[in-house]
Amino acid sequence: MSQDSLKHNHSHSHGTTGSGNIRLAFFLNLFFAIIELAGGLITNSVAILSDALHDFGDSVSLGIAWYLQKFSEKGRDKYYSYGYKRFSLLGALFISIILLVGSVFVIEECVKRILEPQAPNAQGMFLLSILGIIVNGAAVLRLKKGSSINERAVSLHMMEDVLGWIAVFIVSIVMMFVNLPILDPLLSIAISIWILTNVYRNLKDTFHILLQQVPQNIDLEGLEDKIRQIPGVLSLHDIHLWTLDGEENILTLHIVLADGITVDQQATIKSEVRTLCINADIAHATIEFEQSGELCSLADC
Repeated sequence: MSQDSLKHNHSHSHGTTGSGNIRLAFFLNLFFAIIELAGGLITNSVAILSDALHDFGDSVSLGIAWYLQKFSEKGRDKYYSYGYKRFSLLGALFISIILLVGSVFVIEECVKRILEPQAPNAQGMFLLSILGIIVNGAAVLRLKKGSSINERAVSLHMMEDVLGWIAVFIVSIVMMFVNLPILDPLLSIAISIWILTNVYRNLKDTFHILLQQVPQNIDLEGLEDKIRQIPGVLSLHDIHLWTLDGEENILTLHIVLADGITVDQQATIKSEVRTLCINADIAHATIEFEQSGELCSLADC
């Protein structure tokens, strides 16, 4: 899920409710992927087989998300001073590679089916599509109750699965009345292209986080302007903003104060800056004060 498209309020639910919702989605998805694999083989539908592969990838993704939600809650220690939140990115990379390789194999099989069409069992596809809409729809309804960004991201992903099954449902009805076996591999290619598109977005967002890009949902220039307007603040420099895992954003900055600012006034300024940061969805801000004319020891100041 693209971090560009999410402006979240940081009201995370990392407790048992969030884990329970993702756990339920995991078991529902895994159960249906197994049924789907058998159904795809029985109906001879490459579209259903490709979606089975997709659902297995989703199951692995949900399983890893479920595990990492627990693991990433570990606090800081002597090995990881920011804690273990960034470990969730390893799961994103792993799942993206699985889906990428699987989609390539599926597209290769689809090309063979287009050159040598094989009629799938439209009635079987119809029944599986109804089951797919019900199972994935149940997972979406459960995940909609959650408030964390992870649950919303998984909910959106499952909703896209529901839409995919609606497409299979429509194609199966068409093939009950019209002999167009080519529709099945064409639908599968469309599903694979959609998967590859999401893989690209997920990889792009993951690498943006790993390379410490400024989170796109935060207006850094606007935040700087608001801080400069605080009485007693002369200027800002050495500003760095990044995100640990797409959720927890971190800011460090140096603030040059006007002459004569008292200790109590410094505390007030720092409190106002932290409030601005929290309102901008920055959970962790490190603020260093400097006096006018003081030489900053950092090279990029």
